[in-house]
Amino acid sequence: MYEALETAVGAQEAPLSIVISTQAATDADLLSILIDDALRGTDPSTIVKLYAAPPELDPFSEEAIRAANPALDSFMNKREVLAMAADAARMPSRENEYRNLVLNQRVDSSTPFVDQAAWTACGDEPRDITGLSVFGGLDLSESGDLTALVLGHCDPNNGVWHVRPIFWLPADRLAEKATRDHAPYDLWASQGYLETTPGAAIGYEFVAARLKEIFEDYQVTKIAFDLWNWTHLRPWLSKAGFSEQTLDTVFVPFGQGYRSMSPAVRDLETMILERKLRHGNHPVLTMCMANATVERDAAGNRKLSKKRSSGRIDGAVALAMAIAAAPAAWTAKVDIAALIG
Repeated sequence: MYEALETAVGAQEAPLSIVISTQAATDADLLSILIDDALRGTDPSTIVKLYAAPPELDPFSEEAIRAANPALDSFMNKREVLAMAADAARMPSRENEYRNLVLNQRVDSSTPFVDQAAWTACGDEPRDITGLSVFGGLDLSESGDLTALVLGHCDPNNGVWHVRPIFWLPADRLAEKATRDHAPYDLWASQGYLETTPGAAIGYEFVAARLKEIFEDYQVTKIAFDLWNWTHLRPWLSKAGFSEQTLDTVFVPFGQGYRSMSPAVRDLETMILERKLRHGNHPVLTMCMANATVERDAAGNRKLSKKRSSGRIDGAVALAMAIAAAPAAWTAKVDIAALIG
């Protein structure tokens, strides 16, 4: 609808477009892209007025509310707004909704796996991990969807993880997938954050060849993989030159149920909260984390889940698997040279 309105202004002598809204949930949403572009001053004919509570303020304070609502003393029901703040402070499940709709902060109204501020706090650039020992998580997708590989190196001096995400999508109909998932895949591909595979489906021959290149660039100790579609990928890995020993020892299956994922989710959550992660604000990984919520079983175990059907969480799952692969691999003291050579 927005594109139709914008393209129609060419027929007008003095067109004026006005967008009034609370902020969208993620950086990838159209409104967020428009706001960020305007704040950069790219187009001097575009003016943005953004009233949002700064993240450093106490979100439940009147100061924060006033920063996002200049009309608080004019036509808003101040008593009701303050009551909303009190409810959100008392009930964490309502906090994100309050932050988005009252404080106009860029957060999803549903409860995410991790708080956006905590994820952003880990956004420093990771070190170059080329040639270093790494652990990986490989989340194989449906033929036309996002496939994710996340590699991570843990600095032995401070326990900080430096991650290198790699994502694949079919090149065909990339713009349609971007519209479907509300994510600028075509832009990310042009910027180098997303690799495209030939054709309309993920070509496992292509992925296998890329994995071989990756093994030549990194000291891959373990890669935890989702069993989904592994039987289709393994023959291509053999054809790409991987030995049977490497396929049986470096590639390790990782279940997607509560038993395997719950410890992985806990470790990833702890790492983020303690700022032991460096992800460089990789946009595709950030999108996956923003889309991730958690499901619980009766015993309180957790696993990652999507907040909506079109939301992609493959990168979040791959990151959790990469971290989960590390302790067992260190204990085993794998001989990298023997496995890869």
